[in-house]
Amino acid sequence: MAALKRVVDSRWLFHRDISRTSASRFFKTSSSCRTVMPAWVIDKYGGNDVLRFTKDARFPIINYPNEVIVKVCAAGLNPIDVSMRGGYGASTMSMKRDPLNLKQKENEFPLILGRDVSGVIMECGLDVKYFRERDEVWAAIPPWKHGSLAEFVVLSANEVSLKPKSLSHAEAAAIPYVATTTWSALVNTGGLTKDNCAKKRVLILGGSGGVGTFAIQMLKAWGAHVTVTCSQNAERFVRGLGADHVVDYTAGPVDVPLAALDKFDLVLDNVGGSTERWALNLLKPWSGAKYVTLVTPFLQNTDALGIADGMMKTAATVASKALKYLVKGVHYRWGFFAPSGPALDEIREMVDAGQIHAVVEETFTFAQVPQAFAKVENGHARGKTVVQIDKWDT
Repeated sequence: MAALKRVVDSRWLFHRDISRTSASRFFKTSSSCRTVMPAWVIDKYGGNDVLRFTKDARFPIINYPNEVIVKVCAAGLNPIDVSMRGGYGASTMSMKRDPLNLKQKENEFPLILGRDVSGVIMECGLDVKYFRERDEVWAAIPPWKHGSLAEFVVLSANEVSLKPKSLSHAEAAAIPYVATTTWSALVNTGGLTKDNCAKKRVLILGGSGGVGTFAIQMLKAWGAHVTVTCSQNAERFVRGLGADHVVDYTAGPVDVPLAALDKFDLVLDNVGGSTERWALNLLKPWSGAKYVTLVTPFLQNTDALGIADGMMKTAATVASKALKYLVKGVHYRWGFFAPSGPALDEIREMVDAGQIHAVVEETFTFAQVPQAFAKVENGHARGKTVVQIDKWDT
């Protein structure tokens, strides 16, 4: 498996055939000579007006021996970037940045957003063995770290993977965050793998968004039967990605036509709200079937109640719901984003094998970051919004 290669195949470091000529222009200046860089930052939470371009953002440094500095070529935007711009998850993210809560306000701003990155490694920490300078890589950046809307970003090597050779940087930047979120939900939480997925029936509620479009492709590559809900004008789009059956949510309540279908082995919920009241009834009882929702109140709870009380309320909520549905023979689970270089290793192989394709709806220049945010904020996307950062205007 791809993830195991990080541990057992040390010879791979010396026999790779990766072209680095295109990356050479990024390494004219050593990081030791740099103190600032261009970036889009926010100094407070709010709307698009809080986005500020600066050429004087602090240059990232390696603080731990397992970290790498990446020269950003392209960044992908996600709905969570818009939410974080408005302050979503501020309490929890600030705590992650400063666990002892000693300098929470100092560390909070200026904040760089952007959760997807595709770029080139500029510098490696002393303990980094799997990567070398000038490797082309991609990664999903945890929300508690500074993001990719900057010339450089520092990441743990465990969060990074070699970029698929078949994709450009702009295409690669459309995948990591939704890919690792989907992987966490379906594999880590849902228990699906390429070896047990064949002939399983999976329902994706909200199939035309970022996670939905990636999940369709991954599940079809593994042999599952995939049903999705989406609007009528997205039906051709999701069928083109491999969806077997499509239910139009604009035609009326979707629970009625879904209830007429055969029961499902797993439901992936990207919609939330009232769906919980009926979605679990669509699962095969007493068969190990799971409902996995990515719409959870965890960050809302911690934002409203503080870390301790918010976590207590969250734990009580998920425990009561899990018990409620367990007695009915189905499993209730919450799914969360989890950064994972090894997961991206697996996904890279699927991309290069032609099983998964990047879905880019629109690409913006670095100078157009506010327009890119407005695009994501408008919703109803048919693919990802990407910012090309290695070609910015001075």
